[in-house]
Amino acid sequence: MRRYLAPRGPLSLIVAAAAPLLLSLVLLPLRDSIANTNVALLLVVVVVSVAAFGHRLAGAVAAVSAAVWFDFFFTHPYQQLAISKTSDLTTAVLLLAVGLAVSQLAARARRFQVVAITDAGYLARIHDTAVLARSSNSALTVVDHVRDELIDLLQLRNCRFEYGSLIGHPPSLQPDGSVLVGSRRWDADVLGLPEEDVELRMFGSGKYIGRFMLEPTPGTVPSRQARLVALTLADHAGAALDSLSRPVKAA
Repeated sequence: MRRYLAPRGPLSLIVAAAAPLLLSLVLLPLRDSIANTNVALLLVVVVVSVAAFGHRLAGAVAAVSAAVWFDFFFTHPYQQLAISKTSDLTTAVLLLAVGLAVSQLAARARRFQVVAITDAGYLARIHDTAVLARSSNSALTVVDHVRDELIDLLQLRNCRFEYGSLIGHPPSLQPDGSVLVGSRRWDADVLGLPEEDVELRMFGSGKYIGRFMLEPTPGTVPSRQARLVALTLADHAGAALDSLSRPVKAA
């Protein structure tokens, strides 16, 4: 499943710095009728919004910007980066501290949401494949389904199924999600899959049945979690082939 990432370029930092300024300018005509604590709370809302849709650095920039413009526009002496009242100084410090804290929490919550969505997608793939493996009368239907799932899941250029073949010694995807090239472990978490075809073996009742030959897309780095899901999908295909190849016992 593709990950959904928030923008992390210079534009996000510009928005983070400008958003508290824009809100301050909107509230400026109300400066004499609105309490500074309320202004600070509104600025915190902006910081949380930036962090939720951006990232940690953007949230931190928004928190600093909020503290600066609160000081500049809403504390005596006005239009100066100076604070004469102790209460205003306390509010400004709390605004900065709370803004930094909630920006981190908001960014973390957004990351956990992405992880949860990704996990749900993985579970859906496994569930759908298991249901198909139990209900289909054609093992090749299950194999074709798993092949398509592997292409999408691992961002492959292509994938083919080889029944019973063990020709050559290609890199292989291991049961723990690691990758071996010969006898050497390949750092798939950093380098992605090797550029040559990678073997994903299938078994049924402890017997080797066949393999998927994965054709990686250069520059992609499928996560270990995705690789483990790929192994689970291959197990379902292997079980389907095994069950349909065994003779049916008479009742």
